Amino acid sequence: QVQLVESGGGLVQPGGSLRLSCVASGSILSIDTAGWYRQGPGKMRQLVATISNYGTINYSDSVKGRFTISTDNAKNTVYLQMNNLKVEDTGVYYCNADIWSMGSPKARSYWGQGTQVTVSS
Repeated sequence: QVQLVESGGGLVQPGGSLRLSCVASGSILSIDTAGWYRQGPGKMRQLVATISNYGTINYSDSVKGRFTISTDNAKNTVYLQMNNLKVEDTGVYYCNADIWSMGSPKARSYWGQGTQVTVSS
């Protein structure tokens, strides 16, 4: 059984910073692509950033230059450093990863439960 658990959300003022973490646990063999998505109030879930096991990184235009995605493969953890936060960054942030696990013939996509980020003065 593979689980993703996010942490690091909270309330921050505009211009502030937060660092989100997502830890994958279970019978993990390897992680292919990992990423962060967010769902703002009344909006659909949207991509924020992804990183592949080759190090290829992709950001949505709205966060380029402000957010940084990174991984610690030894800890099966993906991070999202968020700087210069804006009110429109508010939402529930979800971690997603394509994971090869023991006994599975192919990688499966897993989601975390989400962590709330609120940017408000």
